[in-house]
Amino acid sequence: MATTVKSTQSNSTKESASQSNQEIGQLIGQMFAFNTTLKLYHWHVTGPGSYAQHIAIDQALETLPDTLDRLTETTYAMNGDIQITVPEANVPADITKYASDFYKYIESHRDIFSADFSESIIDDYQEAIQQLIYRLARLK
Repeated sequence: MATTVKSTQSNSTKESASQSNQEIGQLIGQMFAFNTTLKLYHWHVTGPGSYAQHIAIDQALETLPDTLDRLTETTYAMNGDIQITVPEANVPADITKYASDFYKYIESHRDIFSADFSESIIDDYQEAIQQLIYRLARLK
Protein backbone atom coordinates (compact mmCIF):
# COMPACT_ATOMS: atom_id res chain seq x y z
CA MET A 1 0.00 0.00 0.00
CA ALA A 2 1.52 3.27 -1.13
CA THR A 3 0.95 6.48 0.74
CA THR A 4 0.97 9.79 -1.08
CA VAL A 5 1.05 13.21 0.43
CA LYS A 6 -0.85 15.87 -1.38
CA SER A 7 0.95 19.17 -1.79
CA THR A 8 -0.75 21.99 0.05
CA GLN A 9 0.62 24.60 -2.34
CA SER A 10 -1.09 25.28 -5.62
CA ASN A 11 0.96 25.69 -8.78
CA SER A 12 0.32 29.44 -8.80
CA THR A 13 1.54 29.70 -5.18
CA LYS A 14 4.71 27.76 -6.05
CA GLU A 15 5.29 29.96 -9.11
CA SER A 16 4.79 33.08 -7.03
CA ALA A 17 7.25 31.83 -4.40
CA SER A 18 9.73 30.94 -7.13
CA GLN A 19 9.41 34.42 -8.68
CA SER A 20 9.85 36.00 -5.25
CA ASN A 21 12.98 33.91 -4.59
CA GLN A 22 14.36 34.94 -7.98
CA GLU A 23 13.78 38.64 -7.20
CA ILE A 24 15.29 38.23 -3.73
CA GLY A 25 18.34 36.48 -5.23
CA GLN A 26 18.82 39.34 -7.68
CA LEU A 27 18.49 41.94 -4.91
CA ILE A 28 20.95 40.14 -2.64
CA GLY A 29 23.39 39.92 -5.57
CA GLN A 30 23.01 43.65 -6.20
CA MET A 31 23.60 44.37 -2.50
CA PHE A 32 26.75 42.24 -2.53
CA ALA A 33 27.95 44.08 -5.65
CA PHE A 34 27.22 47.43 -3.95
CA ASN A 35 29.38 46.43 -0.98
CA THR A 36 32.14 45.35 -3.36
CA THR A 37 31.85 48.61 -5.29
CA LEU A 38 32.30 50.56 -2.07
CA LYS A 39 35.46 48.59 -1.34
CA LEU A 40 36.77 49.26 -4.86
CA TYR A 41 36.12 52.98 -4.44
CA HIS A 42 37.72 52.85 -0.99
CA TRP A 43 40.93 51.47 -2.53
CA HIS A 44 40.94 53.99 -5.40
CA VAL A 45 39.94 57.22 -3.68
CA THR A 46 42.53 60.00 -3.99
CA GLY A 47 42.66 63.76 -3.84
CA PRO A 48 41.32 66.35 -1.40
CA GLY A 49 39.21 64.77 1.31
CA SER A 50 40.25 61.27 0.26
CA TYR A 51 41.28 60.20 3.74
CA ALA A 52 37.91 61.28 5.16
CA GLN A 53 36.11 59.46 2.33
CA HIS A 54 38.28 56.42 2.99
CA ILE A 55 37.23 56.43 6.67
CA ALA A 56 33.53 57.05 5.87
CA ILE A 57 33.48 54.08 3.52
CA ASP A 58 35.34 51.95 6.08
CA GLN A 59 32.62 52.76 8.59
CA ALA A 60 29.90 51.70 6.16
CA LEU A 61 31.77 48.50 5.36
CA GLU A 62 31.81 47.63 9.06
CA THR A 63 28.01 47.35 8.97
CA LEU A 64 26.85 46.55 5.43
CA PRO A 65 28.36 43.07 4.91
CA ASP A 66 27.16 41.78 8.30
CA THR A 67 23.69 43.16 7.67
CA LEU A 68 23.58 41.56 4.22
CA ASP A 69 24.69 38.27 5.75
CA ARG A 70 21.82 38.46 8.29
CA LEU A 71 19.32 39.19 5.52
CA THR A 72 20.62 36.37 3.32
CA GLU A 73 20.68 33.76 6.07
CA THR A 74 17.24 34.78 7.32
CA THR A 75 15.87 34.54 3.79
CA TYR A 76 17.38 31.08 3.32
CA ALA A 77 15.75 30.01 6.59
CA MET A 78 12.37 31.39 5.51
CA ASN A 79 12.35 30.59 1.77
CA GLY A 80 14.83 27.76 1.25
CA ASP A 81 17.52 27.88 -1.41
CA ILE A 82 17.93 31.09 -3.37
CA GLN A 83 19.87 31.48 -6.59
CA ILE A 84 22.11 34.51 -6.08
CA THR A 85 23.99 36.07 -8.96
CA VAL A 86 26.41 38.89 -8.27
CA PRO A 87 26.74 41.43 -11.08
CA GLU A 88 30.03 43.05 -12.02
CA ALA A 89 31.20 45.78 -9.68
CA ASN A 90 32.95 48.88 -11.00
CA VAL A 91 34.38 51.98 -9.37
CA PRO A 92 31.71 54.71 -9.55
CA ALA A 93 32.64 58.22 -10.68
CA ASP A 94 30.43 59.90 -8.03
CA ILE A 95 30.26 57.82 -4.86
CA THR A 96 27.63 60.02 -3.17
CA LYS A 97 25.24 59.80 -6.13
CA TYR A 98 25.93 56.09 -6.47
CA ALA A 99 25.07 55.49 -2.79
CA SER A 100 21.94 57.68 -3.03
CA ASP A 101 20.73 55.86 -6.13
CA PHE A 102 21.36 52.50 -4.51
CA TYR A 103 19.43 53.55 -1.42
CA LYS A 104 16.45 54.31 -3.68
CA TYR A 105 16.90 50.97 -5.46
CA ILE A 106 16.72 49.11 -2.14
CA GLU A 107 13.65 51.13 -1.14
CA SER A 108 11.88 50.19 -4.37
CA HIS A 109 12.44 46.48 -3.72
CA ARG A 110 11.46 46.19 -0.05
CA ASP A 111 8.09 44.66 -0.89
CA ILE A 112 9.59 41.38 -2.12
CA PHE A 113 10.17 40.32 1.49
CA SER A 114 7.12 39.00 3.29
CA ALA A 115 8.43 38.93 6.86
CA ASP A 116 8.48 42.13 8.92
CA PHE A 117 11.81 41.21 10.51
CA SER A 118 13.39 40.94 7.05
CA GLU A 119 12.29 44.50 6.43
CA SER A 120 13.87 45.56 9.74
CA ILE A 121 17.17 44.09 8.53
CA ILE A 122 16.77 46.11 5.33
CA ASP A 123 16.17 49.15 7.58
CA ASP A 124 19.59 48.51 9.15
CA TYR A 125 21.18 48.23 5.70
CA GLN A 126 19.57 51.44 4.51
CA GLU A 127 20.53 53.23 7.72
CA ALA A 128 24.19 52.40 7.06
CA ILE A 129 23.85 53.77 3.52
CA GLN A 130 22.20 56.95 4.85
CA GLN A 131 25.03 57.45 7.33
CA LEU A 132 27.53 57.00 4.49
CA ILE A 133 25.70 59.54 2.32
CA TYR A 134 25.61 62.00 5.21
CA ARG A 135 29.33 61.63 5.86
CA LEU A 136 30.25 61.91 2.18
CA ALA A 137 28.02 64.97 1.66
CA ARG A 138 29.57 66.69 4.69
CA LEU A 139 33.02 66.27 3.15
CA LYS A 140 32.17 68.51 0.19
